[in-house]
Amino acid sequence: MTKLNTPPTTLNVQDFDFELPEELIAQTPLLDRTSSRLLVMNKVTGAIEHRHFRDITDYLHSGDTLVLNDTRVLPARLMGIKEDTGANIELLLLKGIEDDVWETLVKPAKKVKVGTIVAFGEGLLRAECIGILDHGGRHFKMIYDGIFYEILDQLGEMPLPPYIREKLEDQDRYQTVFAKERGSAAAPTAGLHFTDELLEKIRAKGVNIAFITLHVGLGTFRPVSVDSIEDHEMHSEFYRITRETADLINKTRKQGGRIVSVGTTSTRTLESVAQKFGGELQEDSGWTDIFIFPGYEFKAIDGLITNFHLPKSTLVMLVSALSNRDHILNAYQQAVDERYRFFSFGDAMFIEPQKKETHQ
Repeated sequence: MTKLNTPPTTLNVQDFDFELPEELIAQTPLLDRTSSRLLVMNKVTGAIEHRHFRDITDYLHSGDTLVLNDTRVLPARLMGIKEDTGANIELLLLKGIEDDVWETLVKPAKKVKVGTIVAFGEGLLRAECIGILDHGGRHFKMIYDGIFYEILDQLGEMPLPPYIREKLEDQDRYQTVFAKERGSAAAPTAGLHFTDELLEKIRAKGVNIAFITLHVGLGTFRPVSVDSIEDHEMHSEFYRITRETADLINKTRKQGGRIVSVGTTSTRTLESVAQKFGGELQEDSGWTDIFIFPGYEFKAIDGLITNFHLPKSTLVMLVSALSNRDHILNAYQQAVDERYRFFSFGDAMFIEPQKKETHQ
């Protein structure tokens, strides 16, 4: 587990708690992606402005690079029946292992043993359990004719986070407009606020747009169950950064531009690669379990566009590391007071960096 922090004192999970009324948890997305509210907070001073997301263009400068995560959420929730008994079974695909074998979560797990076959879509897709994992998950071998991802698009549902209880009418609203690389169990939700038109306006200002890939795992929703932050074990997620993106970010930094990361997933990717290669970015792929909390020194990003996160979550710890805990908790209190919408379908926050000086 990659822990890169040397905090001056031990931090407890309770240090990142705040009161959040349940009714502020957004259950449905807004019709217009860019009409979400935007809380802009100066990274250094903590000064706050209240805007709308479409105003993000006012805060991005020519020569900056905006980094987006182009992962695509799989419609990974499948509802099927056991072929031998007709019992209802729910399968959640977590990640592909090899040759049509998937790591999955199953409900009810006790009904699924090695050899169990589950049918979906009246047999359009069948899955055989071939292994039981230590954490209770299952390995399933997929059996089908045709193209697996086309069948999955036909039969699967979006795996919405556990705190969203409303049915999602338009599946594409839990997908960014630039989603490309299949593999996520959850959306990189800071990216949901962008439209193609807004991205064109950002490009027209002279801002570079770069893409990385990090496939978000369900561990992102797992609560921190220890008291001391340093005892928390992070989940691993697969990332990829291309040479083109690495070179653009290195060039931006050398020329005095700012790196603005869209989402904690982009942040974790960039910081993982920068840490691996001593501050410079290089073409790379692999698995990261980086855990960023106050005391961490950022090597790749200057600013961050992000949604509002769960109390006591690793994501609140990450944004606190980029600014400081008091600034973040004050901003979150203002967001609660102003009735901002929280979490995946909620409003956004921009932790704004200072304008950088050109390095010769």
